[in-house]
Amino acid sequence: MAIPENALDNPVWFSLTDCHFNQAIDYGNVKFFHPDYGPFGAFINNEDTSLAIEKYAKLITDFFIVGNKPKMPLHFKEPIEYIGLQMIIYNKINYPVTENIIELTKSNYDDLIDLVKLVYPEYFKSKTNELGQYYGIYKDKKLVAVTGERMQTNDFIEISAVITHPDHTGNGYAKQLISHTVESILKKGKIPFLHVDQTNLGPIQLYKKLGFTTRRKFSFWKISSKKQ
Repeated sequence: MAIPENALDNPVWFSLTDCHFNQAIDYGNVKFFHPDYGPFGAFINNEDTSLAIEKYAKLITDFFIVGNKPKMPLHFKEPIEYIGLQMIIYNKINYPVTENIIELTKSNYDDLIDLVKLVYPEYFKSKTNELGQYYGIYKDKKLVAVTGERMQTNDFIEISAVITHPDHTGNGYAKQLISHTVESILKKGKIPFLHVDQTNLGPIQLYKKLGFTTRRKFSFWKISSKKQ
């Protein structure tokens, strides 16, 4: 029987009500990740989001509402819309894994943060790695590539932080890490998905070659707490 995909129509919301409710800041029909875990929020039932946004903005400077356009508090700048593709895969990827891929632990935390800051600083916060399992490849005792799990619902796990150090691109590390992560998620009885900016044509082509298909487009509304 096919798994219903309705949770993926509002993935931040269902993540915060399913697996990550302990990491949620709850404003009723508006919920956000605690800013230590991620800068994302969502809402349901056409909720007036202005009060929740004003409260959350006291905790973090820049953040995102994922889904429909939010209603903004007075004196806040209009949110900036980014369009992302949600991509999904249901089967194991047939790509050879030849590198030694390790599960990252607390002992790898500083290495992970250093690599993230170099390539992917805006979305990855101090405890994002605690939302799921992260995997890495080391070369000469240096972490050069990672991939991990972020948002999780009862049936789906988001692949995130697909990062390769600029000095080590072109070696197939991302393909191997994605393949490894997809297989790990499938073994848990869940379905892998991911989000990618629609302008990132290189990664989109990579995901398609590995077997991901585009499920839908999403709006990511960037909000700044800096008032006009």
